[in-house]
Amino acid sequence: MNKLKTLSKVVTIFAVCLFVFQSVQAQNDRALMNEATRITKDTFPISTNTPKGARIYAVNQPNAKMLAAIDRGLTDLFAVARQNNYRKRLNYSDYTIFIARADRTQDGDKNYSPDIAVGAAQYAGSVYDKGGYIYAAGMVLGYNPCAFVFAEHTKNFERVSEVVRYEGEHLVLYHNDRRLYRQTADHSQGGGHPILN
Repeated sequence: MNKLKTLSKVVTIFAVCLFVFQSVQAQNDRALMNEATRITKDTFPISTNTPKGARIYAVNQPNAKMLAAIDRGLTDLFAVARQNNYRKRLNYSDYTIFIARADRTQDGDKNYSPDIAVGAAQYAGSVYDKGGYIYAAGMVLGYNPCAFVFAEHTKNFERVSEVVRYEGEHLVLYHNDRRLYRQTADHSQGGGHPILN
């Protein structure tokens, strides 16, 4: 009888912990969804995972090439992070990625470059300023969980892998090296990617 009561208590505690975890995760998801919608003006009705476990929210169902490219970008990110002796946030499941509609598909040189338009903020008045906004390949949305957004691609999936790795650099640095994170979080004063070699 005592074993049954103990087992019952353990099951109850586990159920409460699971409920609390799911509630916190749902709140985080809503906050990230709100931030992604605020920045992109998109909605993200599609929810899926990459084969290796990164969480994806998208405007359209991403194809297998897109999902594989995301995993490749994270794999490259984790490898270079380990080379720099960083250990935190190196799991695919640590990442939530939003795939938004592209606000443009070509850069000024007519190269394929799906990007999103975001407020110019600290880039106002710079060469990047297109009248109060800039075109960005990707943008960090949150740090806990690690989240970012980039534009939907229909080809050149190597670029997807690069964008994933580069946005991920900011998140890895935030969790592993705040000094370097602060130096490189803002590209308005110069500098770019890759940050980690």
